[in-house]
Amino acid sequence: MPAQRSDNTEDALRAAQEILTTDGQDLRSLLYRDILLNALKCKRDELDILDLKIINRAVVEFRHAARVFKPYRGVRKVSIFGSAREKKGSPPYELAVRFGRSLVERGFMVITGAAEGIMRAGIEGAGAENSFGVNILLPFEKGPTRLIRDDPKVVRFKYFFTRKVFFVMEADAVALFPGGFGTHDEGFEVLTLLQTGKAPPMPVVLLEPPGERYWETWDRFVRQQLLARGFVSPEDLTLYRIAHSSEEATDWIASYYSTYHSVRQVGNRLVIRLEKELSDDHISILNETFRDLVASGTISKMSALREEADEPDLRSKPRIVFSYDRGRAGRLNEMILEINRLGLTL
Repeated sequence: MPAQRSDNTEDALRAAQEILTTDGQDLRSLLYRDILLNALKCKRDELDILDLKIINRAVVEFRHAARVFKPYRGVRKVSIFGSAREKKGSPPYELAVRFGRSLVERGFMVITGAAEGIMRAGIEGAGAENSFGVNILLPFEKGPTRLIRDDPKVVRFKYFFTRKVFFVMEADAVALFPGGFGTHDEGFEVLTLLQTGKAPPMPVVLLEPPGERYWETWDRFVRQQLLARGFVSPEDLTLYRIAHSSEEATDWIASYYSTYHSVRQVGNRLVIRLEKELSDDHISILNETFRDLVASGTISKMSALREEADEPDLRSKPRIVFSYDRGRAGRLNEMILEINRLGLTL
């Protein structure tokens, strides 16, 4: 055993020396260096034991979760939230089963908290092979549902904040079913990240069975209190949509990526990657309708920028680029919806 510890120490020292002494100026080398230096600064700063425990656990959870998701980054995923108290056979539970099945049929995978209720229903519909579990360690929970308990795509988190990062970072859409404090916490956090531009644009769909008014009541509160008081802008209401069937919800998510593919900020320029090229007339419409989003110049077609070289798989996709007047994420979402509408005419 001591020899093994020695080997590990020697390996770590060699790796650290390589990271700190390399002349590499590529982003990966620079990030390795920063991560290592920040770890060393923890000793310099003589942080408290609790601080060190939190930092260490957060790094461990981030590293492991990123390793689990990495092989599947090319597949679009939908994060599903909802009550853990829903029972099998209830209308919301069965709707979540159908929704998970419908997503897989359209080429998506699902991410859930891997517990019971709506989370179990989503996994049941999608199948364990198409599901990720980002489970939270709680004293009153039994751990992941047996449907996915032993699956290598299950990640167990101690902290809510690290878990939430992966719920959003790995998702291309978010679906909310009726639920309690946790569901609303996660839903409002996603909407906040979208509204502030801290998360890339994605569809958020609120699902409830036909005849129920759970999300309509919530939406009425948002409109009558938040919007009426000026706490949110009218365009922020486009960040979510209410659906009453699995087909409606899945169609909405799929349509969001029918022409739009993704965005990337490069300096002060916003690059919008597309699944198909828009016509010159379409670009003129965008320039006329969304001139308020353009800080200077115009919205133009363009090939991949030099700064996008680290995403070679996206290099061939058509693009539009413009100098983006940040702080209008709801308005940018309206632009994406218009891009998809224009794409229907191609």
